[in-house]
Amino acid sequence: MQMQKEKKYQTQISMLMVVHFFIFAAVILFHVMPVQCEEAISDISSPGMNKSLTQESTPVLVLSKAVICGEIKGFEPADPAVVFSISLGKIFCFTGFENISQNAFIYHKWFHRDRFIATNRFLVKTPRWSTFSTMQLRVADKGPWRVEITDDKDNLLKTLRFSVSD
Repeated sequence: MQMQKEKKYQTQISMLMVVHFFIFAAVILFHVMPVQCEEAISDISSPGMNKSLTQESTPVLVLSKAVICGEIKGFEPADPAVVFSISLGKIFCFTGFENISQNAFIYHKWFHRDRFIATNRFLVKTPRWSTFSTMQLRVADKGPWRVEITDDKDNLLKTLRFSVSD
C-alpha cells in the first residue's frame, strides 16, 4: 500500500516536471520567435524600399478645422467663440482633417486652469474625417480652458484656448 502511494506521488511529480518544462519551452519560444520573424521579413524586403516592413509609417494628418463651439449642427460646428456662458451646460471641441494618408488616432486633451481634466481618443480615417468631443460645464468650471489636439505620437497639432464665464 505504501509502495503504491509512493509510485503515485512520483508519477505526479514527473507529470508536474513535464508540464513545467513545456511552459518554460513555450516562454522561450515566444520570446525568440518574434525576433526571428522580424529578421526574416527585413531580409526579404527589396533593396529599393525606403523602409523595412516592420517599421510603422507616420500618418500624415492635415488639421483643416479646429474650433470650440456651443453646439454641433449637421456634423458641423455651430456658435464658435472664445468665451462661453456657463448656462450653455456643455461645449464642444470640433476637429476636421483632410489628406489623411492612413487611419490614425488623435486626442483632445482638456485642461482647466492648466490642470489636466480629460482625454478623448478618436480614430480618424482616410481620406478625410471630422470628430468632436464635449465637456459638461459646472459652476466650478468658470475660468480659462484649453484643448490640446495631438496625434498618436503626442505631437501637438493645435491648442485651442477659451474661457467659461457667467
